[in-house]
Amino acid sequence: MTQTYFINVAQGALILVLTLAGPVLIAALLVGLVIGILQAATQIQEQTLTFVPKIIVVFLALILLGPWFLNRLMSFTVNLYSQIPGMVR
Repeated sequence: MTQTYFINVAQGALILVLTLAGPVLIAALLVGLVIGILQAATQIQEQTLTFVPKIIVVFLALILLGPWFLNRLMSFTVNLYSQIPGMVR
């Protein structure tokens, strides 16, 4: 168990987190952008108008991408656990 091993595991975990969070954050960003443009065009400046559609889109993205998230997390975890026997000296 060297420092390189731990750096590789941490790098893989960070890439996994960014991969899983990216689609949900991008969906929320796009909805916020569309609503912001609509608010600017109609001059409706209600702050709560942006939250409800964002929450709905984030929940829909989590529901639709949930199986893919779980598959990625399980493969990362199985890969991590499969490396344990090689660590014992």
